[in-house]
Amino acid sequence: MTMMTPPPIEQEDEEMLVPHSEFPEGPQPMDAAPTVAVSTADNQPAEDPPLTRFTWTIENFSRLNVRKHFSEIFIVGGYKWRILVFPKGNNVDHLSMYLDVADATSLPYGWSRYAQFSLSVINQMHSKYTIRKDTQHQFNSRESDWGFTSFMPLSDLYDPSRGYLVNDNLVVEAEVTVRKVVDYWTYDSKKETGYVGLKNQGATCYMNSLLQTLYHIPYFRKAVYHMPTTENDIPSGSIPLALQSLFYKLQYSDSSVATKELTKSFGWDTYDSFMQHDVQELNRVLCEKLEDKMKGTVVEGTIQQLFEGHHMNYIECINVDYKSSRKESFYDLQLDVKGCRDVYASFDKYVEVERLEGDNKYHAEHFGLQDAKKGVLFIDFPPVLQLQLKRFEYDFMRDTMVKINDRYEFPLRLDLDRDNGKYLSPDADRSVRNLYTLHSVLVHSGGVHGGHYYAFIRPTLSDQWFKFDDERVTKEEIKRALEEQYGGEEELPQTNPGFNNTPFKFTKYSNAYMLVYIRESDKDKIICSVDEKDIAEHLRIRLKKEQEEKEHKKKEKAEAHLYTIIKVARDEDLTEQIGRDIYFDLVDHDKVRSFRIQKQMPFKAFKEEVAKVFGIPVQFQRFWLWAKRQNHTYRPNRPLSPQEEAQSSVGQLREVSNKGHNAELKLFLEVERADLIPILPPDKNKEDILLFFKLYDPMKEELRYVGRLFVKALGKPTDILTKLNEMAGFPPNEEIELYEEIKFEPSIMCELIDKKLNFRSSQLEDGDIICYQKRPPENNPECRFPDVPSFLEYVHNRQVVHFRSLEKPKEDDFCLELSKLHTYDDVVERVAGRLGLDDPSKIRLTSHNCYSQQPKPQPIKYRGVEHLSDMLVHYNQMSDILYYEVLDIPLPELQGLKTLKVAFHHATKDEIVIHSIRLPKNSVVGDVINDLRTKVELSHPNAELRLLEVFYHKIYKIFPPSEKIENINDQYWTLRAEEIPEEEKNLGPHDRLIHVYHFMKDPNPNQMQVQNFGEPFFLVIHDGETLADVKLRIQKKLQVPDDDFSKWKFAFLSLGRPEYLQDSDIVSSRFQRRDVYGAWEQYLGCEHSDTTPKRAYQANQNRHHAFEKPNAIFESENVERDHDRRQGFAGLVGTPLLKPSVREWVQRLLDLLILEMREARG
Repeated sequence: MTMMTPPPIEQEDEEMLVPHSEFPEGPQPMDAAPTVAVSTADNQPAEDPPLTRFTWTIENFSRLNVRKHFSEIFIVGGYKWRILVFPKGNNVDHLSMYLDVADATSLPYGWSRYAQFSLSVINQMHSKYTIRKDTQHQFNSRESDWGFTSFMPLSDLYDPSRGYLVNDNLVVEAEVTVRKVVDYWTYDSKKETGYVGLKNQGATCYMNSLLQTLYHIPYFRKAVYHMPTTENDIPSGSIPLALQSLFYKLQYSDSSVATKELTKSFGWDTYDSFMQHDVQELNRVLCEKLEDKMKGTVVEGTIQQLFEGHHMNYIECINVDYKSSRKESFYDLQLDVKGCRDVYASFDKYVEVERLEGDNKYHAEHFGLQDAKKGVLFIDFPPVLQLQLKRFEYDFMRDTMVKINDRYEFPLRLDLDRDNGKYLSPDADRSVRNLYTLHSVLVHSGGVHGGHYYAFIRPTLSDQWFKFDDERVTKEEIKRALEEQYGGEEELPQTNPGFNNTPFKFTKYSNAYMLVYIRESDKDKIICSVDEKDIAEHLRIRLKKEQEEKEHKKKEKAEAHLYTIIKVARDEDLTEQIGRDIYFDLVDHDKVRSFRIQKQMPFKAFKEEVAKVFGIPVQFQRFWLWAKRQNHTYRPNRPLSPQEEAQSSVGQLREVSNKGHNAELKLFLEVERADLIPILPPDKNKEDILLFFKLYDPMKEELRYVGRLFVKALGKPTDILTKLNEMAGFPPNEEIELYEEIKFEPSIMCELIDKKLNFRSSQLEDGDIICYQKRPPENNPECRFPDVPSFLEYVHNRQVVHFRSLEKPKEDDFCLELSKLHTYDDVVERVAGRLGLDDPSKIRLTSHNCYSQQPKPQPIKYRGVEHLSDMLVHYNQMSDILYYEVLDIPLPELQGLKTLKVAFHHATKDEIVIHSIRLPKNSVVGDVINDLRTKVELSHPNAELRLLEVFYHKIYKIFPPSEKIENINDQYWTLRAEEIPEEEKNLGPHDRLIHVYHFMKDPNPNQMQVQNFGEPFFLVIHDGETLADVKLRIQKKLQVPDDDFSKWKFAFLSLGRPEYLQDSDIVSSRFQRRDVYGAWEQYLGCEHSDTTPKRAYQANQNRHHAFEKPNAIFESENVERDHDRRQGFAGLVGTPLLKPSVREWVQRLLDLLILEMREARG
């Protein structure tokens, strides 16, 4: 029994599916894992197509003795469908059910159709237990059925108490909607929506969404059109003209528009286009640039009129009559998302009053310190209100940027006069109605490190929304633009409702980050008409011309298969290029005259075209085909025969020339002349060889083309010496040397020709090149390259290198012309000479990273590479940049030394001095301490020093004096030197030496983590000593004022978990371990706020500063570049105080990786 009815509204898709397949044996596949359903909202027309329900009652189900069972055929969307079930399962112990295209075998080749559908097994006792699964699929000849192999367990199906099989009848339903298939590649935004998109240059979607928003504010667009530009301006050099051009194309083009001219006008290069920039910053910079360009024009003040509002910052004393206020302007407002449920809550927080009292009292003029109220109120709002939602913020506890994906609602209409104008200052004009309607929603989809940007816009503020997603524009429902961009979490529909399934929630990473509202009282002014009369005539002419050229190119592209490109090289091209643009081979074909010719054109008709262009009558033209040889050179190979020229078409000759692999036909035009007048070309037989000649001048280091000659295969070079001298302008009897230019890749091959051998014996053939010169001078110091091979070797390997000081890695300092074959010594000698340095060994070089555009982290070792080419290569790319630095000692000597930066903490003075210790690599820590003693001021002559490893505000290690320094790393760990206090030298039998660290708790109540900061230290605690006694000694040691110290809390921490102590607690009882120095995962923690300024000397350690009186930070004069600062994980090698926990090692490695990544990005 079957029945078709219109459906009620049901739940949405939830679980994915698999096409049915019959598995003869082997492991049975599971249902495909749930996947994110492909969004179809972009593909839908304005009105959804009707949904059709088909109900199928299968009688005597348990007695079906077939593997597959089909329903009757039903029609949806004009197509034939049926349900396919496997009563015993498709090789699984589940009921298998699919939607099948009933007439798939008879449909034409290439058919496809798209459907959204659900399949259900009806529970005939309790409808709420009906099992329904939804999906969508593009049906085609290969996948003509689609559904669920494991729809429901057969055990549940056949259980009579479950209610699915009643009286041996099973009721199955299918709900099917057939939708129009929208092909992304053929989708026409202009046709479907009336608007066009913007092309993405790589990572410019954030810019595209902002530009579309600004474009669809017609008042802004009109103002941009009225900015004065001239026909002589270049769009890539003028932001106003580039923006005018972009807006014009958005308004009148039929396809998506490129933004390259605009980004070039910003001064961006291609690399910038692949980097995501900050949208708010781009918006502000763009508006500031336009505001500046509008000054003194008819549109001056437009930016302020549209976007500028004002608020008042005020401080009002509570107990005295004193109030201070300051008026400030804004172009956009940054609203908090975290902790706010909607826009109104953010505005409430924005104007929230802060009380200044206690330690934070306000110093009022004439009244001193006073309790006061501080806040912000708005004087006026702009007609176009831009709200930047703070979706991205810095997490101080995690020391990184994070994205806030919390749910945050925003209304279609925003009333900023609500609650009797609580956001407005007393000076605000209450006659202005601040009621706004939503115009644009800019969306970010992704995480903090990247993602995609697009915009939902109502261009005319009608009910129809549009999604602008780079090149594509689609119609959208209001729900897509508003509710679906609130963020937060989304709950997937339950698979089997009523069976107590735990709902699955997932975070929505697509959410609004910028909102644009337009004041309703101003919308008629802002949403104005903009037509061609608003566009400057020169701009219309320029852009229409561009459009015509674009259409012409489009036509050429469409007709390209009918044409071929013929490139014709002549003697004049060889003369012009050889010795200037090229040195090897004969010509650069991209720089010769090209012809676009129909393939069907007879070649003799093409010769008429050549005659018109070059003025060479047809009868004097002879064309040669070029050929690529096995040694990768490209030479004229043979002349076209008279029959080929007379009987062939251009297309036929192209195929003969290159077997159809190239759309171009390359020819050499031979023209013989007598007294500069063209004459008929001579007859050529197999014994004639066409040779080309280049002349080299070793004194001028010049190579030039001098002509070509036909020679006899059995002739000898001696036969043509007189002619060659004539071509060169030499006396007839000048002695010359001849060389054959054979190849130039990967290395030069240029061999001396024996003038006594005939040309055939020398293996010369048509198209070969002979270079010749006067006999090379002997022992002439002014002649760097005395012969052709040495000159060609020089040209092939010469490399202009841009040298930059390592201290200024972005600025070219000087350039040198070098050879890729130069040795390490050759290069540093040239650099030293350029710098006026006597000792080249004091030069150290660093290679360039082509990807980061920064110096590589490791410098080049002394004679560590063989040639300059090895210094310049980076993976498969060649650079032309090297960085240099001048050392104070020779590099070979330095490489035998180890340099450590040590921070010395003075025992009695509040100062830290950084010292650079340079010692032989086989030295030990004791040598470091001895060297340091000669540089520092000690509290007394016999003071003992120790060296500590400090990392992320914890002491991880005290270096034993015997440890070698070679593996000590001071890039990631701070090396701290200090005097050993006398009390530590005289520990009693029951005394303990413990670690004391500063810490703060994570403000997130769900987190149990603590954040260490400041300078850690050791402290001796005595047996039976209470916390109160220990606190007194800590306060004295750190010299903390009483008022501050009274706010400190103290805790015993083990593995990061604080156990707070009372003044009466015995501190030593917590530290039961008998190790001499304790361990970093057990320490006495001082909890207080971190108020000390960051110190520059510890930039590699992320906020390494202590709570103590501000210390003077000095750096010793001999601190130099850290020569061994890039030793990676070498600092992990060594004997720690105690074996660290796995957690500590993981934390250290993670911190190290973070620092590595920061350096790589830097």
